[in-house]
Amino acid sequence: MEVPPLFRWCSLLMASLFAISASFQFDDPDWYLWLPLYATACVVNLVNGFFTYKINQQVVNFALWLGVVLFTKVLLEDMVHGMAGFWSLDMRERVVREKFGSGLVISCMFLQSKASKHSLGRKDEIVASSIQRGMAILVGISYGLSYAYFLFLKKDRDCEQSFEKKPLSL
Repeated sequence: MEVPPLFRWCSLLMASLFAISASFQFDDPDWYLWLPLYATACVVNLVNGFFTYKINQQVVNFALWLGVVLFTKVLLEDMVHGMAGFWSLDMRERVVREKFGSGLVISCMFLQSKASKHSLGRKDEIVASSIQRGMAILVGISYGLSYAYFLFLKKDRDCEQSFEKKPLSL
């Protein structure tokens, strides 16, 4: 059975996002925690995007539970130090970015796990279509928030640079 086109493209888009996220971890002080998370999520999405769910379910579960552990770590760190708050979307904060990234991995691995169990065949068309829609929504949210972060971060930096270049005059 072939992977449905929507699920395939969503998996490949998520794989590329997780690959980029993994490459950003090399300058992080705790890269040894986040690199395996994003790399494993990338591999799961890449394999499931090209093949008919050939990835071992244990690999999916590893990424899922590593994501849960790191999400909990970030939530506790945020609560103890009062950095950003649970519902904050201020992507300039490290804990918000880590919360967002681990949440994406958890959501994506949950959907990948369900997809491999149901094999997105004709038996469960309702489940299969909801999994595909879930992946499409996940892609939209992940790329939308990432794009907004880089768009507004660039505007903030340009604004700061323009203030630094112009001296104040009365």
